[in-house]
Amino acid sequence: MPVTFPAQEVKRRGMSVMNESLAHGPVWVISNNTPKYVVMLADEFKRMRHEAFVNECLHSEAEYRAGLAERVTVEELMKEFDE
Repeated sequence: MPVTFPAQEVKRRGMSVMNESLAHGPVWVISNNTPKYVVMLADEFKRMRHEAFVNECLHSEAEYRAGLAERVTVEELMKEFDE
């Protein structure tokens, strides 16, 4: 279950309210009974972005190997955009 804090609590106490909780993962900030923000450590964000990039590359490679994509040059792609 994710750690949550009401937005009012964050406004009142600042980021110190989240510091200990961030050690255990992302923290959700709730506003009007709805999750509105997710706060996480920068290293965790970088790791997630890198993981997403690697997964996208693997997915693209799999599509290419399955014949669902083709290799084109930048010039060919730009020509298609112009048309």
